[in-house]
Amino acid sequence: MSISICLSAQSVNPEKVVEKNLKAYNKRDINGFMASFTPDIALYNLGDSKPSISGFDAIKSFYKKVFDASPKLHSTILKRIVYDNKVIDHERIVGRVGAGKPIEIVLIYEIKGNKIAKLTAIRK
Repeated sequence: MSISICLSAQSVNPEKVVEKNLKAYNKRDINGFMASFTPDIALYNLGDSKPSISGFDAIKSFYKKVFDASPKLHSTILKRIVYDNKVIDHERIVGRVGAGKPIEIVLIYEIKGNKIAKLTAIRK
């Protein structure tokens, strides 16, 4: 008698998770954008021990305001590094209301499962 066991693990591709999130951001699609986040998502500024925004609802509210006020919002990836469950993007953002000029930012996305669980920003 022979027993065959087939184990299949869903492979997570952090880069695809972040890319899907970026596409929704560039479309200003709040529901598509939020679909990439865990319920306990937190946004940090590098070096801060407390998040600048935390929780799904707070982040959705923040970005909905940004999307609604910024019809020409667009982010371009200048450089991307994928390392284990992290994706590090150097981005150039244009069209964000109140910015007055393009913004350069580095974002570190931490993926758990198929969702973004933590986002850390490095600003100039």
